[in-house]
Amino acid sequence: MAQGLEVALTDLQSSRNNVRHHTEEITVDHLLVRRGQAFNLTLYFRNRGFQPGLDNIIFVVETGPLPDLALGTRAVFSLARHHSPSPWIAWLETNGATSTEVSLCAPPTAAVGRYLLKIHIDSFQGSVTAYQLGEFILLFNPWCPEDAVYLDSEPQRQEYVMNDYGFIYQGSKNWIRPCPWNYGQFEEKIIDICLKLLDKSLHFQTDPATDCALRGSPVYVSRVVCAMINSNDDNGVLNGNWSENYTDGANPAEWTGSVAILKQWYATGCQPVRYGQCWVFAAVMCTVMRCLGIPTRVITNFDSGHDTDGNLIIDEYYDNTGRILGNKKKDTIWNFHVWNECWMARKDLPPGYGGWQVLDATPQEMSNGVYCCGPASVRAIKEGEVDLNYDTPFVFSMVNADCMSWLVQGGKEQKLHQDTSSVGNFISTKSIQSDERDDITENYKYEEGSLQERQVFLKALQKLKAGSFHSSQRGAELQPSRPTPLSRDSPRNLHTPSLRPSDVVQVSLKFKLLDPPNMGQDICFVLLALNVSSQFKDLKVNLSAQSLLHDGSPLSPFWQDTAFITLSPKEAKTYPCKISYSQYSQYLSTDKLIRISALGEEKSSPEKILVNKIITLSYPSITINVLGAAVVNQPLSIQVIFSNPLSEQVEDCVLTVEGSGLFKKQQKVLLGVLKPQHRASIILETVPFKSGQRQIQANMRSNKFKDIKGYRNVYVDFAL
Repeated sequence: MAQGLEVALTDLQSSRNNVRHHTEEITVDHLLVRRGQAFNLTLYFRNRGFQPGLDNIIFVVETGPLPDLALGTRAVFSLARHHSPSPWIAWLETNGATSTEVSLCAPPTAAVGRYLLKIHIDSFQGSVTAYQLGEFILLFNPWCPEDAVYLDSEPQRQEYVMNDYGFIYQGSKNWIRPCPWNYGQFEEKIIDICLKLLDKSLHFQTDPATDCALRGSPVYVSRVVCAMINSNDDNGVLNGNWSENYTDGANPAEWTGSVAILKQWYATGCQPVRYGQCWVFAAVMCTVMRCLGIPTRVITNFDSGHDTDGNLIIDEYYDNTGRILGNKKKDTIWNFHVWNECWMARKDLPPGYGGWQVLDATPQEMSNGVYCCGPASVRAIKEGEVDLNYDTPFVFSMVNADCMSWLVQGGKEQKLHQDTSSVGNFISTKSIQSDERDDITENYKYEEGSLQERQVFLKALQKLKAGSFHSSQRGAELQPSRPTPLSRDSPRNLHTPSLRPSDVVQVSLKFKLLDPPNMGQDICFVLLALNVSSQFKDLKVNLSAQSLLHDGSPLSPFWQDTAFITLSPKEAKTYPCKISYSQYSQYLSTDKLIRISALGEEKSSPEKILVNKIITLSYPSITINVLGAAVVNQPLSIQVIFSNPLSEQVEDCVLTVEGSGLFKKQQKVLLGVLKPQHRASIILETVPFKSGQRQIQANMRSNKFKDIKGYRNVYVDFAL
């Protein structure tokens, strides 16, 4: 008589399965698989082989603290039954004398997370034995056509899921700078940290059973992650800080990767890391989403609007010196702003609005009671469909709001002009499998100045005025927009000619730099004045310079001048200007942004002419040389060359170097004091532990500067 079937050993085939499921970069020691794709395991029996007619093997999978069949966080399915009511399935691959190989497959809608795998064996005599086979982690699957995150391009999957480094674009629209970043989504412990992050969310803390059940939806998971990257509502990963005071934490400009941030959060009992700004929030979110299997990229929008009252107007206020003022509404135009796009189907929206979705983890405004933003369909933004979930009005304003400029004088406000094209320029992301920059502005809006662009803007404005959904999404009451004045000059495109009609403005002003603006050197520029009329013109022009934070917040002016210019008919003149290093050095923000402004007026006309230009000061980059061939598990020497660009001594110099697959942890080198214009180098030793294309990222900080950066791509070969 046959005995009851007893399991002696289980082989989850982690190494083989993980390679097939594109998770071997994370680990080959533990089972990590993707939903909608089969994985194999082998059961070894103690006393006899599996007999399909006599034995029934029943698998049980459970996730979360309260697994439930009705919620889909528990599934029971049989090897013997091909028409099981469970969406999970199992089938026999091979059957030997004392072992059996089976395939299991999670449905493409299953909740992602950590699972427990069990079996019950029901033998012919009625004896039932139960075994716990082990744990596995289930991830989203962009390779599976039935998964909501399916991406049908392998180069795109390699870039937006598998690539663990990239560039985040910073600076200004006139000087776009790639900042190297180590996403490190496959580094040790990162998957565990990502799952911990989900469990620390307010949703899980309030209702863990429902939260785990909803983790099959990339829309839901992306909103949870978005809220958890910032710490405004919970013990999220990062504290935001735009104050320029970072004495109790790290200056956001110093970070070069997500791994150190996530590991610090995890190691300190999930206490928020100090500090982050928009690019840090977006970079860390990219790490988490790619790790979970959702295709994600980092986006930079130059001249990004922050419209606080939902009227699609950014109000900027100036005094009679041309100095930009703060405003009560706190509308601002960020010099650049960084967010994420995640790829997913949107079955909650009308057809055609799936694909790339905006998610913004920077805590700017509330969405349904928490600080997160999105997912907002990129196509919906382009088409002005601002009534579609989630937070589409706010994202629309970031790329397509109009800008109204006001002169504040004697307690009164005078409208200068409204510009329709200053917000949302050079929207950028890293190219696929390339270090080049892709301009994706056309994904977000029609060409500025086109009839389609204005039609979409007016459609969005009508929807905002008519709909009550905005206040429920953003917690802001809609306000009617101010009337549009006739003048159309651009206060942001200062280097372009005036757009006002020639019968209204007969004099134009613009700035021109004479030399590249390098840190530590004087800034030399001219103000160009052009009289396009047939009359003499006497101008008084007030000039000023002030530092800006990248979110558009102005600091106090540090330079002012007044020019009196007389122009003959059709004459052009230049007025030379110089701001010395000694004048700006102590007032410069970490962002190294200086706004120069000019407000001109004619003696015979009440019209004012406002122009400004944002200057981004540049540093020399760090040079990295790889000395010799890079081979897995063999020593590698790396030379890092750096310099003090200033004509004064700098102190407290620290060099940080990292790179996924190259360094087990971030390297910090204390350099101490660097003499003026001093150039030096050091040699670092490491042992690469992963093959393939890798990147080294470096940053140097001191008491005078925080973010001199450099990078080097390196290909690591397998050991011979």
